[in-house]
Amino acid sequence: MSDATIAITVLWIFLFIYSLLGSVDFGAGFWAMIFGRRSADGDTKAAGLANRFLSPSWKITNTFLVLFVVALVGFFPRATFSLASLLLVPVCLVLILLTLRSAFMVFSYSVHSYDRALRIISGITGLLIPGLLVAVLAVTLGGIVTEAPDGTLALNYGKLLTSPTLYAHLAFGYATELFFSALFLADYAREARDMTTYRTYRRLAVIFGPLSLIAAVGVTFTMLPEASWIIARFRDQWLWFLLSAAAFGIGYGCLFIKRRGGFIGSTRLAVIFVAVQYALASLAYGRAHLPYIIYPQLTLEAGFTNPAIFRSLLIGYIVSTILLIPVFILFWRLFLKDRRYLEQE
Repeated sequence: MSDATIAITVLWIFLFIYSLLGSVDFGAGFWAMIFGRRSADGDTKAAGLANRFLSPSWKITNTFLVLFVVALVGFFPRATFSLASLLLVPVCLVLILLTLRSAFMVFSYSVHSYDRALRIISGITGLLIPGLLVAVLAVTLGGIVTEAPDGTLALNYGKLLTSPTLYAHLAFGYATELFFSALFLADYAREARDMTTYRTYRRLAVIFGPLSLIAAVGVTFTMLPEASWIIARFRDQWLWFLLSAAAFGIGYGCLFIKRRGGFIGSTRLAVIFVAVQYALASLAYGRAHLPYIIYPQLTLEAGFTNPAIFRSLLIGYIVSTILLIPVFILFWRLFLKDRRYLEQE
């Protein structure tokens, strides 16, 4: 395995973890906004549970975003320069929205008059930020980026905004976000022994699960005119995609398992299998996309740093990850397992 492949694997791990955490984080913000506007007791509890999860979790989510960006700059400096100039507008919008969201997250828990504004801001940014991030995938497939004689890359916004590939990616991103966040919050409600909220989020997971699968299939069809190269490579990764579909089927089926106590669904198993499904699917997608970062202008080797810096950065990331593991374990025990926090009103 080459140094560039190891580096992109590290980036993939950070991006995968961020995508899972971000799906739950941004999705929880959206559900808190939706249920916070209703008056029924069950809906009020659903909004409260989503806000209870959001209170500590957004900081952890942003940590993995920072790790990903720093790793991208360190491992692929030349690629980062090209991507930064190419994606200046969407990246700036993401930073502005993240800053706005984080500011309201901080102030709303000390000044309760911001509660309603927080729900609205968190819900809206919970859709806008993932949409902007998912749009990057459509850009990397080719046909939307032009290269000037001096090597400068430029994004054709007119072609991007009229491309069905973009909107298929958006539909897939939103369906996946809402499905996985509802699934996780259902398990979070079960852990908190709030069965009314559990049934609310389980019902949403049952609805959005098939929609996310349909959206994923739809993405491949919209790629045909602009990215036939990657469709051909998808065929070589058929085993990974087949395993991914099987993991989804098992995870979705877990939502219908009858349990003791009169409720239906094993959400913990469903979360695990769906996470495995995302890992397998993203691995297959990444393998098909290599060696291109942006097709056909930018490859891994062209944007890679020198070997000495790579080794130093890799050692630094290994040490920092080891140091962060106890923090994540403490976070899990305090906010995802502690009964006093989970069952508070």
